[in-house]
Amino acid sequence: MNAFENPSDTKIREILATPRTIAVVGCSPDPDRDSHRIAALLKAKGHRVIPVNPSCQEILGERCFASLRDIPEPVEMVDVFRRPEFVDQIADDAIAVGANILWLQLEVINEPAARKAHAAGLTVVMDRCPAIEYRRLF
Repeated sequence: MNAFENPSDTKIREILATPRTIAVVGCSPDPDRDSHRIAALLKAKGHRVIPVNPSCQEILGERCFASLRDIPEPVEMVDVFRRPEFVDQIADDAIAVGANILWLQLEVINEPAARKAHAAGLTVVMDRCPAIEYRRLF
């Protein structure tokens, strides 16, 4: 089986430049955590951010949901801040809710889950950070 390859810079730029509804799985209420900072950045860039964290009611002024499948509106992109061993289930959930993009943060590497999501038609970005990609591509 071929090794996973991230989309082209052109595709990543298009993903980030187009306003989307983004579920941030593992979003923290702590402003010092990367997941909180990235969710805030995505929101500031014009995306609709939906935090996913079973321990919280609200993050960044947005209602928080326990899981992707609990979100009552369409989600275009799933940004994952969970350890790699949790990504297989998150990929299944992203496929089930009809997401178009699965974005796995830095050091979140799960090639089988990425291949599964890709085979289901999702664009998959792995081991990348939107903040770094914004600085690099814009």
